[in-house]
Amino acid sequence: MGLSLTVACWDYDRTRALFDGRVEIEGCDATFLNLPVEETFFRALRGREFDVAELSLSSYTMLRSRGECPYTAIPVFLSRMFRHSAIYVRRGAGIEKPQDLVGRTVGAPEYQLTAPVWVRGILEDEYGVKPSDMRWRTGGVEKPGRHEKVAMQAPPGVEISPVPAGETLVDWLLDGKLDALVAPRAPGIFAQGHPDIIRLFPDFREVETGYFRSTGIFPIMHVVGIRNELVERNPWLPSSLLKAFTAAKDHALRELGEVGALKVSLPWLASDYLDAVNAIGRDFWSYGVPGNEATLNAFLRYHHGQGLSARPMTIEELFAPQTLEQFVI
Repeated sequence: MGLSLTVACWDYDRTRALFDGRVEIEGCDATFLNLPVEETFFRALRGREFDVAELSLSSYTMLRSRGECPYTAIPVFLSRMFRHSAIYVRRGAGIEKPQDLVGRTVGAPEYQLTAPVWVRGILEDEYGVKPSDMRWRTGGVEKPGRHEKVAMQAPPGVEISPVPAGETLVDWLLDGKLDALVAPRAPGIFAQGHPDIIRLFPDFREVETGYFRSTGIFPIMHVVGIRNELVERNPWLPSSLLKAFTAAKDHALRELGEVGALKVSLPWLASDYLDAVNAIGRDFWSYGVPGNEATLNAFLRYHHGQGLSARPMTIEELFAPQTLEQFVI
């Protein structure tokens, strides 16, 4: 009988081999909970309900910098996503390029969410638009009542306020009270083809590919955290979890490359897979610290520069020390 663990994460292709038992966590008897990421984040950080949990990189870093996080992360990056595509604007607002956001009112579900951290960092680094150049409004994108999961104060010089109770960011965008919206998920009205809501970067794939080529950064959104007391009692556990999650991810990447019969229901999957390999490399969804230093250091710089980290953080402080490097045969 191994160590009993409750593991909460989404059933990505890169975790499916863990859910179905093709990959086991050595020394553990794991129960996997397939939960939407927002529910996992909320329950993990508010109720500390899980032994191992998918966590927002930003929320985790905020709490870790204060010495208040109940979890210790391992460098398993369940969610990575380029974020130029996460900026939506109202047609007719006169926003055609990033610099047009200066002086505008911009919505985000939570100021501290990882996706807006990346968007603000990219806008400042690549286009010279600082967070303080915009007015920020927070709240539920399509359902009212969303609040910051981790308590925070507005950074000096940055205006942040919630939309009124009962109202949503989409309402504000359509009413012209917002000029733009930064959202990890595409708003429903955009997905449904509303003519007045468009992306700031309609050619986002080309822009994001160029961004990677110039910076080497593939933004990280989520990490995996282990309850601190479990790490203290079982110092082997972080390495075992990293091995298992990596093996499951490697299964998924091999299946993406299978062209005899498409295992994913996308007609041009083979072409898209080769495009990703050519743009980023064969292990384009890499775990571990080696090879991800540029991405992690950029995020930590953005996070502290935007007033979210209590102090400057290093990569070594983010992760269990057992997982900072792996053995090589």
